[in-house]
Amino acid sequence: MYFGTENSTVITTQVGATALIPCTVHQIGEGLVSWIRKKDYHLLTVGLTTYSSDERFSTNHLKNSEDWTLQIKYVQQRDAGVYECQISTHPPTSIFLHLIVVEARAQISGPPIRYLTPGSTLKLHCLIVQNTENSEYIFWYHDNRMINYDFDRGINVSTDADFQSSELVVSNTKREHSGNYTCVASNTQPASVLVHIFKGDNPAAMYHGHVGSSTKSYQTHIFYVVFALSYLTYVNQKVSL
Repeated sequence: MYFGTENSTVITTQVGATALIPCTVHQIGEGLVSWIRKKDYHLLTVGLTTYSSDERFSTNHLKNSEDWTLQIKYVQQRDAGVYECQISTHPPTSIFLHLIVVEARAQISGPPIRYLTPGSTLKLHCLIVQNTENSEYIFWYHDNRMINYDFDRGINVSTDADFQSSELVVSNTKREHSGNYTCVASNTQPASVLVHIFKGDNPAAMYHGHVGSSTKSYQTHIFYVVFALSYLTYVNQKVSL
């Protein structure tokens, strides 16, 4: 009996997905295939029997098949590492396979804060990155409201058929369109941007105005503290006299 899967094969999967770690064995006869987690030498399966108390682990094998794939459901970061596929020869023969677990995430292009004036166009493009499988959906949220179908509010969302990217467009923005916009896809970390829609001063002026008012408040506070200390000193001197 011998392996049909190459030693040191690398498998990459994303958090929340199902990992399939392959192990093909030719001419196995009456032999058994065991899976062992290398980092703690934990016996996971022998044949079709699961020995781990973690029910996410199992062996996929069809009758008369040479494939003995280790399946891990709902993969977590802690599942990353080396797995040993072992044949019950004398002595046992093994190959080692490396599982890499990545965290898929949504990514909205451009700055995290947008400043617009009423009547302008808001366009947000969301791309799903570091994913090893297609998402099942992509939803857009305005604050806590899902807005994929809010055509009556002037919002248009177009999403790729494979849910790899999505675009949100508001052609005629109003003050009500201000707020937090979040792109959410299945099995991924969401991404958000903050949108401000206003008339009048530009963002820089608003910011400096805010800083200026804060500085004035701080200076006023210091003045009153110094005045109070001076007054207390004067009172103490009078009392001592």
